[in-house]
Amino acid sequence: MSRAVIIGGGVIGVACAYHLRERGWQVTIIDRGRIGGGCSHGNCGFVSPSHVLPLAVPGAVRYALSSMLRKNSPFHIKPRLDWRLWSWLFRFARRCNTADMLAAGDACHALLESSRTLYQELISRETLACEWQTEGLLFVYNTRRGLDAYAQTDAILAEHFGLPAKRLDGDALSEFEPALRPGLAGAFYYDDDAHLRPDRLMTEWRRVLAARGVEILENCEFQGFAGSSGSASQHASCAITSHGELSADVFVIATGAWTPLLAGHVGCRLPIQPGKGYSITMPRPAVCPRIPMLLMEHRVGVTPMQSGYRLGSTMEFAGYDTSLRPERLELLRRGAAACLRDPYCEPVQETWYGWRPMTYDSVPVIDKSPKYNNLYLAAGHNMLGLSMAPATGKLLSELIAGETPHVDPSPYSVNRFR
Repeated sequence: MSRAVIIGGGVIGVACAYHLRERGWQVTIIDRGRIGGGCSHGNCGFVSPSHVLPLAVPGAVRYALSSMLRKNSPFHIKPRLDWRLWSWLFRFARRCNTADMLAAGDACHALLESSRTLYQELISRETLACEWQTEGLLFVYNTRRGLDAYAQTDAILAEHFGLPAKRLDGDALSEFEPALRPGLAGAFYYDDDAHLRPDRLMTEWRRVLAARGVEILENCEFQGFAGSSGSASQHASCAITSHGELSADVFVIATGAWTPLLAGHVGCRLPIQPGKGYSITMPRPAVCPRIPMLLMEHRVGVTPMQSGYRLGSTMEFAGYDTSLRPERLELLRRGAAACLRDPYCEPVQETWYGWRPMTYDSVPVIDKSPKYNNLYLAAGHNMLGLSMAPATGKLLSELIAGETPHVDPSPYSVNRFR
């Protein structure tokens, strides 16, 4: 039986392990912490085909510059001399045009649509108790100006990607979602989106993997590879870890925002920046939304889960900063208070941050490493790791097994950064 070692136990690594095990591989997952303990733990839990457009859109640079001049903006860059960050920002700025936006959208669309279907099948087949709900997603606007401006984006989603939304103006929005304050301009409703509780998903998926014989090693630090050298096609024979050497036929790097720190081991430095997001988890308020939503002008996500309630988002480029900044959490509360009748509830059960693995083109890398012929990369999923995980795991397992890929893998090539 062929053996695979997955380095990284977030939702992407777990998805890769699942699909390889489905194909008969013997699989080991290692993680420097605990499975699902990183960015897969406290995010908003959206499974969102509607999130097809990249961050690099026309006008994004103007928005970023204006945000940096505003105190307590949802978008923040910590000033520092970091040439990799400024190189990333320069390349991001160059992609803020319609042609690149649509190309990135096409790449994301394939993974998002596939994952939406695969989640439905997975949760039903494996009976995952992860609070899966298919209520759609609301893009909520306080102002008429913001609502009308987004109408142009909605037209692109409808015409280019086949993702039309239902527009709800004023009173129609209040009737549709009574938890929102009266007087808001309106919203766009995408009915194919879904949501779940991420930590429950990871617990349940781990249960399934363990029952299928997948070996899980936590608090196991990856330290490098051993293998042949001096040839054009090097081969990794084992992963060197804090638990000893792990031999395998194939290795997968699924380490999210940590991936750039492994450049010497994977043979390339991927242009991934850690984009820090925050969340607050609490009990459901007395007037709890039925439908998850994005409060667009505040950049706040609201997730009504069956067992709780979460506010999340913001984007902070501060490197690998481990502080949990109270003022960033306060932005979530303020945004919710501006739109919801009952915006939050005590006691707070968890305050959290996670590093999203941000590529400048918003497209992940799902490809073979340029250094070893049996090392694969699955990283750089930006803010959509949860939404793209099942399709990523399936595509990577198809590439490893030599099967016909169910989606075109070319947009996710590592060579596009060269």
